[in-house]
Amino acid sequence: MAHLAGRGGRRRLGWVLLLAAAAIAAPLAARAMDELRFFRIGTATTAGTYFQIGGVLASAISKPPGARDCERGGSCGVPGLVAVAQATRGSVQNLLAVGAGQLESALAQSDVAYWAYSGTATAPKRCGRGKRATATAASAPPKSQGAIGDLRGIAALYPEEVHVVVRADGPIQSLRDLRGRRVALGEAQSGTLADARLVLEAAGLSECEVAAEYLRLSDAVDGLAQGRLDAFFMVGGYPVPAIAELAMTLPIRLLPIPRDLAERLMRKSRFFGLDVIPAGSYPGLDRETATVSVTALWVTRAGIEDDLVYAITRSLWSQASRRLLEASHPAGARIRLATALDGMTIPLHPGAARYYREIGLHIPP
Repeated sequence: MAHLAGRGGRRRLGWVLLLAAAAIAAPLAARAMDELRFFRIGTATTAGTYFQIGGVLASAISKPPGARDCERGGSCGVPGLVAVAQATRGSVQNLLAVGAGQLESALAQSDVAYWAYSGTATAPKRCGRGKRATATAASAPPKSQGAIGDLRGIAALYPEEVHVVVRADGPIQSLRDLRGRRVALGEAQSGTLADARLVLEAAGLSECEVAAEYLRLSDAVDGLAQGRLDAFFMVGGYPVPAIAELAMTLPIRLLPIPRDLAERLMRKSRFFGLDVIPAGSYPGLDRETATVSVTALWVTRAGIEDDLVYAITRSLWSQASRRLLEASHPAGARIRLATALDGMTIPLHPGAARYYREIGLHIPP
């Protein structure tokens, strides 16, 4: 009986200690949750460059409560911050979501960011009647939003090249050969779709002169591989993961945007610049491809606290973040402090501007 009583006593003592530990841990856990803050980064399809870079940015600026300090080999992010990369349709949806407070930040093309900030986006021409007209209208920028005047910039990141992908064994050699062909122009509310329309126009074509499809990147890749499509557009920093995977199983070719067409496009939209996709960027491509590019921006909204954006910007340009970006993707290696303001088409957030002034960067008007 004494033995049983002793075992029961030990069991009761164990419960007492467990309850005491829980009582001590509860306020500590509550305080940790109070310190914890989530910060979303809108990206695009998981098959594209935005999603990969967004994940690296999220990792670079995160430092959950209890994480080791940067000096001890731990996180160099913002204390208490947990950032996550969120898949979306792309630039247009990202900017609408940031403006509506549904995302704290996002990646977006510089031209699309300017159109959203200034309210100058133009709707595409409706093509024909019936199903085709409905599809074109459905892919148009939302008219009811107006200018999203509280968009603010954190940093200009890297160039995003226009890719026009066709089968290497097909007859399409130039942009003008796309007339009458089945072409995926990009998903609705994506920056790819906005720029594909401009590129077609510069080539002397309209959206109505191709059999346009409005597909996410993974569906466009499958369509080309299975012969349901003749070409697809993608605007992204090379190498775009989905295009690289496609090139490993199907010989592809990238259509060039020659100098005369590029200059015509640049007169129409000042956000484009001359660029090339280097040889070897994708399997089987042994020569560089002339193209144009826009700048990928990291954007937020004016209502996000200055101190938080300041801390995020400082964390972005830390040596630890530099190592993460260089190891992640070739586009990450092109994210440089020296070009952090190049191609910025919207006002800087005051928190970001404070950081750049502190390190001596000139902030253009």
